[in-house]
Parts: sequence; structure tokens; C-alpha cells
Amino acid sequence: MRYTPLSASTYIEHRARFRRHLDKGGLALFHSNDIMPTSADGTMPFKQATDILYLCGIDQEETILLLFPDALDPKDREILFVRETSPEIAIWEGHKFSQEEARELSGIANVQWTSAYEATLKRLVPQAAMLYLNSNEHLRQSNEVETRTDRMNAAVRRQFPLHEVRRSAPIMHRVRSRKTAEEVEQMRRAIAITGKAFERVCRFLKPGVMEYAVEAEITHEFIRNGSRGHAYTPIIASGFSACVLHYIDNDQACKDGDVILMDFGCEYGGYASDMTRCLPVNGRFTDRQRAVYNAVLRVKNEATKLLRPGTMLADYHKEVGKLMESELIGLGLLDKHDVAKQDPERPLYKKYFMHGTSHFIGLDVHDVGLWTEPIDEGMVFTVEPGIYIREENLGIRLENDVLVTKDGQDDLFKDIPVEAEAVEELMAAVRKEVEA
Repeated sequence: MRYTPLSASTYIEHRARFRRHLDKGGLALFHSNDIMPTSADGTMPFKQATDILYLCGIDQEETILLLFPDALDPKDREILFVRETSPEIAIWEGHKFSQEEARELSGIANVQWTSAYEATLKRLVPQAAMLYLNSNEHLRQSNEVETRTDRMNAAVRRQFPLHEVRRSAPIMHRVRSRKTAEEVEQMRRAIAITGKAFERVCRFLKPGVMEYAVEAEITHEFIRNGSRGHAYTPIIASGFSACVLHYIDNDQACKDGDVILMDFGCEYGGYASDMTRCLPVNGRFTDRQRAVYNAVLRVKNEATKLLRPGTMLADYHKEVGKLMESELIGLGLLDKHDVAKQDPERPLYKKYFMHGTSHFIGLDVHDVGLWTEPIDEGMVFTVEPGIYIREENLGIRLENDVLVTKDGQDDLFKDIPVEAEAVEELMAAVRKEVEA
């Protein structure tokens, strides 16, 4: 295994959190992702379904987790099914979990081969009062393919049509949004690697290099530090491209006098990091670039202070909008008299700052969480305000990941430079090292 997984005690705690929300007699099922095909005999790299990874840590295809706290036989209250290996599989695909290895990692005593799943389900469902089936209920999800979970859920509904079915997703959104201590440490590992990649870019960037070459430097640093790569498709956007929010072509040359916006983050052990930094390609911001940069930085710093237990995210985003409004007036991009007369439903700042400021982050970059309940201790959010001035070929976004604590916040990226002067000094220092 390339990364260090969480401890069995943490996976045991995660399952206990989930079980506390089950009604009496509930039996819950969780399935791994498929290995997705490309064309011919090609496949995409395997990416485990994050809910089952959260609950047991088994990062392998054809894995099933059954949780049935009220089963008559204590051995049936947690069952993990893993794919049975063979000498042929070992030759062609490499190592797969043995039952003992899966038992040790997950903390689940009853580990069986996946081939035993159907018979076990037939035996246990008659004892259950209701079935809890999982699904991807993320606000942004848009899925045109049938997942393994979809197929298995449909099969269970056909096989047991008279059983009441309930949703696991709302429970998972609740328990996953509050990170355990080991989860935060895993995110810190991902962030540390992201920081190394940022320093590498500061050493590499200069006029004339291609955006994809910058991406390659980042990818190299991720892989060499034990990451499987990017937590999401990186945005490496110089000049006008920084004004395209989801720009991922990364195929333009970085020009002297431009600013490059880089939105990237390392994945480590399944956990994501998400950082945005902006660098002057030639090492020095112009006065205008610095003014816009500092305006975004002030919004980021003040927005971070607003992420406190008890705050509603909807209210938080409104307050950040007011902060941005003030900065845009100061930059001469908005007129205060126009702002005073604006339609509250269509605030003028949206012309230059058209996306949200924060989202949950964890096993998924846009992690699950309850947007209609107050922020709570243990949640981790991005903070990523931006100003995009298309007519000036300038886009600035700055982003850190922030852990909400009992008394405030812990900025997980606080050791990675973000102030304009610090960024310029870092670029100058590492370039001197290269020249020496």
C-alpha cells in the first residue's frame, strides 16, 4: 500500500457513529466502486467509494460492508466481504487483501469472501425490520452511468420487495462532516505534500514555460511523496485563463507580466487537500495586481474568522458577500451608489466574484455535509474568495483549508506562504538557489 491508512480504532469509531443513527432492526449495506472501463481492454485507475472507505478502510474493488447491530448472532452484526484472490490474480493484478489483513485494517472480526454475500444476505434480511441502502446524494452530483451501488441496491429491492427501505446518505453526511483526529492528521499529510509542490513551482516558474509543464512539476512532487496524485483535476491558469473558473486545458504559455492562478491539491490516503495560490510569472506583482491580490487576501482572512460553531453557512456566505462588496468598491470596480440601489437577490459583486466561498472537504474535495444545520466543531471547510476581471486579463483566487475548532479555527495551510510579499520572497529565494 502506497499510503499509511488510518488505524482500526478510527474505523471502529466511524462505524459506531453510523450505528447510533440506525433505527432498531436496521440492516445497512455499503458497496465499493466498480473498476470503470475506457475502451478496448483499458480501465481507469480504481477509486474507492468514499463511504465504504470511511467505514472500513478497505481500498479494493468488490468489497461489501454489512452492518446489522440487532442481529441475533453477535458475529452477524458486522460483516466485511472482500474479493477472494487466487494465484492467477496474484500474477496478473498483484496483491489483494487476505481475510486476516482485512480484519486487521478494518477492526471487523467477521471477514468473508464476496462470494458468500448472497447467501448471507438471504439468511439475515428476514431478521431485519428495515434496510438502509446507500446512494450518492451529493448536491452537485450528476451521474449518467450505473454504479455498482445502483445495481446492488436494485437487486436487493427486487429480492426483498416487502421490506421498508431507508436512506443511509443523510446519516453519512452527518457523521462524515465532523472529522476524527486521525482524519485531520491524514489531511495534514496531504497538505504538507501540496506545500512541497507549491515550493517546487516557485522554483520552476518563469516566462515562457507552459501551463502543463507547471502541472507536471506538481504531479511529480505528489507522486514522489507517496500520494496517488491530484485530489481533483488541477487548474493551472495564466493570464485571461484565470477568469475561467473551471479551466483545465492547461495548454497556454505563461507570459511575462501575467499572474498564474493555480488551484490544486494532493490526495493522500483517500483524503483531499484543496489550495489556490496566484504567482506573478516574472516574480513581481504590478501595483494593480498587488491591489487586487491584497483585496482577495483580506476577504479570505476575514471570512476565515467567520467560520465558527453555531454559524449557518447561508448567513456566512452573505457576510462574505458584504466583505467582497467593500473591496470591489475600493478597487473601483463597483460604485457605492449603485451598490446601495442594487437588487438584493442579484448583488453586483457577483460580476467579479460569482462562486461560493466555502465547501466541506475531506474524503471528497466537495465533501458531504449538512448545509441546513449550523457549523460545528470538527468540520473542515475551504475558504476561497476570488476576483476575476476579464477586461484586465486578471483572476485572483486564494484558498486554504480550515478546521473549525471549539473556540474558532485552525488554518491547516497556515505554514504555506500566501501574502504577496511572502510569495515574491519565496520565488526570489528559490531562484537564487537554482542559479547557485
